[in-house]
Amino acid sequence: MKLSQFKYRLDPERIAQHPTPFRDDCRLMVVHAKSGTFEHRDHFYDIMDYFDEKDVFVFNDTKVFPARLYGNKEKTGARIEVFLLRELNPELRLWDVLVDPARKIRIGNKLYFGEDNSMVAEVIDNTTSRGRTLRFLYDGPHDEFKRALYALGEAPLPRSILSRPSEPCDIDDFQTIFASKEGAVTAPSACLHFSRSLMKRLELKGVDLAYITMHCGLGSFREIDVEDLTKHKMDSEEIHVSEEACRLINGAHDTGHRVCAIGTTVQRVLETAVSADEHLKPFDGWTNKFIFPPHKFVLADAMVANFYMPYSTLLMLTAAYGGYELIMRAYEEALQKEFPVLDLKGNPMKDETTGEPLVERYRFGTYGDAMLILQD
Repeated sequence: MKLSQFKYRLDPERIAQHPTPFRDDCRLMVVHAKSGTFEHRDHFYDIMDYFDEKDVFVFNDTKVFPARLYGNKEKTGARIEVFLLRELNPELRLWDVLVDPARKIRIGNKLYFGEDNSMVAEVIDNTTSRGRTLRFLYDGPHDEFKRALYALGEAPLPRSILSRPSEPCDIDDFQTIFASKEGAVTAPSACLHFSRSLMKRLELKGVDLAYITMHCGLGSFREIDVEDLTKHKMDSEEIHVSEEACRLINGAHDTGHRVCAIGTTVQRVLETAVSADEHLKPFDGWTNKFIFPPHKFVLADAMVANFYMPYSTLLMLTAAYGGYELIMRAYEEALQKEFPVLDLKGNPMKDETTGEPLVERYRFGTYGDAMLILQD
């Protein structure tokens, strides 16, 4: 397929700038792949209605760290954004980072962080056109260094959340409630919709909860610069699949119960670690798997997704799972659909100035609404 096939017009005001007050209170579009029909549910927690005992939800338990820092270049004092990607060598304090503006940074430059310039880093390598390797000059224990470094950082919210950086940023909003394994620089957004109460209700219904790990990097969000998608190369991301996750997922798959992948990261892990006999196997390693239509998925019978940006690899994977024509039609439906705003008595509300009915629409992006794709 071609990059241009994943274009659609998205007005910036449709991109959610903040999460809903309650995680499970966003809207949910249900896409029935077999019949090609849509349902519109007012609350994400209505997802309960589509699953039964012994079905399995598969979550990504990665934990986001405060990866975005701002420092100043030596001598000139130029403000430089440093985006931490991953730690390369704990003993030497080496980090793979992105810098912006990249043109101002050269090997040998020093960067100072914090109001008192207490953290210093030296550029020792240019790994890509924008990437750099930094060596942080810190003599204390590694745990102390990490705490000091993270204290300088902030939540790495995506650029599509336009209210940054003028507003305070709470990393807890950008973290799933089950985040436990640190290593991500962006959140698995579909997993953000799950609240503690919804998780408890799923358990009481007998739905099994499985956890895999993908430390989400920026690879899924990099701009694709080729029209022919077969020529695009994804960045590698670290993944881990436990024996317990395999037991739960393979058990549901073998007994005809649903396996629901919560988000594109989970789908990529399942499709990476599945064996030739259509069973998930334990896995510790890396994946650069790029999924776009057409693709035959092996394990997942259902998928939760967000409404992703045009041209994004996330949209491409979703279209591969639900079918290109159907998913693009679902996006068109989401862009056009309007919901009346109701008062506490359930009556439609009107604009006090114009008298026009007040309406709400689907919200897009990391903090936006959700889509459930069912294959049967």
